[in-house]
Amino acid sequence: MSAYHLAILLLVFGNFTASLSDVAVKLLNGDVPTFQYVLLRQLLSLALIFPLWFRQKPNARKLYRPGLNLFRAHLILIGSGCMVVAITHLPLATANAVFYAAPLLMLPLSILLLKETPSATKIAASLGGFLGVLVVLRPSEFHWAALFALGTAITLALFNVTARKLPAQQTVISTLFWTTLLSLPVASALALSVWKPLNAQELLLILASASLILAYNGVAVAAYKKAPAGNIAVAENSGLLFVTLFGVMWFNEVPDWLTIVGIVMIVAPLIPRRNLKPTKRHTRVLDE
Repeated sequence: MSAYHLAILLLVFGNFTASLSDVAVKLLNGDVPTFQYVLLRQLLSLALIFPLWFRQKPNARKLYRPGLNLFRAHLILIGSGCMVVAITHLPLATANAVFYAAPLLMLPLSILLLKETPSATKIAASLGGFLGVLVVLRPSEFHWAALFALGTAITLALFNVTARKLPAQQTVISTLFWTTLLSLPVASALALSVWKPLNAQELLLILASASLILAYNGVAVAAYKKAPAGNIAVAENSGLLFVTLFGVMWFNEVPDWLTIVGIVMIVAPLIPRRNLKPTKRHTRVLDE
């Protein structure tokens, strides 16, 4: 099996695990306070990242630009909280379709924050994707939880755009460690204000959700090491297929034709128009 095909399989598997994480959140059914869920997920993430961070050389473990890292840490809190609310109250396909607007939102944010000048083609593609979001959400049938789905997309877009401002000497592992650690004080205060005892099933669902998301992150890094991002990123769209199928199978969430049209409109601009076939030149891509 070629590196290209292995990378595609890894990304599909990673999106499968991420979709199962959404199912675990859905099964919680809002019975666990959102802030408590976020804190427990952050603690588990820190426990898994800490050994990798500690094994680095002392200089690689340093925190650079603490203000920027603190800002990005709280983007994680906001985005995670919004994600829980959106998945709890919206069909899985609808919530995830809006989450996929994050790459489209990165275009205006890169103009405002990074002073980039996108091409007319990218602007037109992004506008088409935004129209797809409107089709999925349908203002005439608007649900308040859609605002939280948009909140997740916005924070994710900001998180990715601000990653370009991180110092080159701060490694990916250190970035993940510090953003997770810096989120804990506020996450703890918010969680303690709404804390409730958890039964075994709730605890297992939270642990499963966090572990599955971390599995996705690890698999994605492995995939993007094996092939150029532009060649394999289209496999990320398999996540929407998985959550749609899971919604139909386990939650009786059958999407109507307008939702399907909207999903296609959102995903279409994200599909690379070039380099869809494997190439001989591989570049190393590390994505948070």
